[in-house]
Amino acid sequence: MQKIFNPLFVAIAAICGILAGSIITERHNERITRTHKKLDNKIDMLLNLVNLQYVDKVDIDSLVEQSIPKILEELDPHTVYVPAKDLQMVNDELEGSFSGIGVQFNIQNDTVMIVSVISGGPSEKLGILPGDRIVKVNDTLFVGESINNEKVMHKLRGPKGTHVTLGVKRHSADSLLTFDITRGDVPVNSVDAHFMMQKQTGYIKVGKFGATTYNEFVYALEELKEKGANRFIIDLRGNSGGFLEAASYMINEFLHAGDMIVYTEGKAQKRQDIRADGRGEFQDYPLAVLIDEWSASASEIFAGAMQDNDRGVILGRRSFGKGLVQQQITLNDSSAIRLTVARYYTPSGRCIQKPYDDKNKYQQEVYDRYSSGEIYNQDSMKSTTDTMKYYTVGKRVVYGGGGIMPDIFVPYDTTNNSRYFTKLVNSAILYDFAFKYSDEHRQLLYDFADYKKADNFLKGQPLYEEVLAFAEGKNIKKEMNQAERSKRKITQLARSYILRNIYGENAFYDIFSEDDPVIKEALKHLEK
Repeated sequence: MQKIFNPLFVAIAAICGILAGSIITERHNERITRTHKKLDNKIDMLLNLVNLQYVDKVDIDSLVEQSIPKILEELDPHTVYVPAKDLQMVNDELEGSFSGIGVQFNIQNDTVMIVSVISGGPSEKLGILPGDRIVKVNDTLFVGESINNEKVMHKLRGPKGTHVTLGVKRHSADSLLTFDITRGDVPVNSVDAHFMMQKQTGYIKVGKFGATTYNEFVYALEELKEKGANRFIIDLRGNSGGFLEAASYMINEFLHAGDMIVYTEGKAQKRQDIRADGRGEFQDYPLAVLIDEWSASASEIFAGAMQDNDRGVILGRRSFGKGLVQQQITLNDSSAIRLTVARYYTPSGRCIQKPYDDKNKYQQEVYDRYSSGEIYNQDSMKSTTDTMKYYTVGKRVVYGGGGIMPDIFVPYDTTNNSRYFTKLVNSAILYDFAFKYSDEHRQLLYDFADYKKADNFLKGQPLYEEVLAFAEGKNIKKEMNQAERSKRKITQLARSYILRNIYGENAFYDIFSEDDPVIKEALKHLEK
């Protein structure tokens, strides 16, 4: 039966309810006051009131869990609550290791397929190989449409020292292979790739700033130096940040003694200056830093320090614009709050935090850069910077308030893009094709001396035609005019994915960056 309410009746009923409540409150006021006189604040008092006097039984713990995020929403966008069940996984991303079996996987045809085995992890020590299919976990069948990434992570990760038994199908074996794996520490790399570009330029891709990033970064610098690098490209595109300390140590490698790296200041945090100590081994090496709209926080500290000290050239597009510093505070139930406690300022004194009064606009701002045309044309950028000018050590003018503006703007590359290419990427067809191809040609590709020679082989193969046929088999109709327009991009991305499956991230980024306009511009600048 449909219920129709008279608005006047509802209003009268509400008023009556308030009056009745007031009477009840007056009758019990003295007792309630005695009950709550020891409570520190209104929230404690409210929760105790609900617990003791609410008409129905309430799960107070659940109420608190739901309330904390809503309270924090009233603050800045980066102050967040991390529930206890998620804290370990969140911390693992930055701590440099986690406990598990040590594989990277993909779900293909309702089956867990191992893409790569992490060096130094438990699976490598037992002889698990890329291309293996996990079909059983602890003697239970583990295939089918219900399998997803979350379930796989739950099964494979676990406390250090615990066991998991895997039933593995391998192409070269007639019967199922069984591996009893003791979970252990699995390293998490934050420097995604490093390799030589041309004869003198070292390239380093930093994915995040974690507990081990500085050591990984210095190792990459030293190895490239031994190979002849006397100038460097540091790629921070897509790097959303991490530990301030890691970024500061990395910056220190390039600055002279006394140079300002960054300073922080907040209501309860006195100004703290961080300066270079002069012990960096790469103080005079030419440097190019790459950023984009997803480079945030510690990435912006790195880019800002180089820019304000006139230490290196910044290329790409305007960075995200996050100038807030969070401190993680663990609560008594092992949950945590990441609370904004300070702002950071680049050496010239600018805070590049963009406005966040309107949270919805804040979350949407990066996407608005695409619709406004800023990503494609610097002249289309809306005014988001401070009116006050700041000056680098060389007296160049820079601005704050909306991210780091690059010294050399390089627009988003739409060369040879097409509707068909976008479909292939968004549907993961290219990724799936590459996995299937590398799985079927694994030994052949392994036999080459290095990934460059393997890539020369792939260039001679009809990958383009095979991708189109594979896509059509996955219900992506051929659009030949569109496909021909993107032929180079299709084959290049397919080669990159295939070589990643066999040779790792260095191979992927090296091949993938062949036509990268930002890298081309960086190389051109460094060669001057």
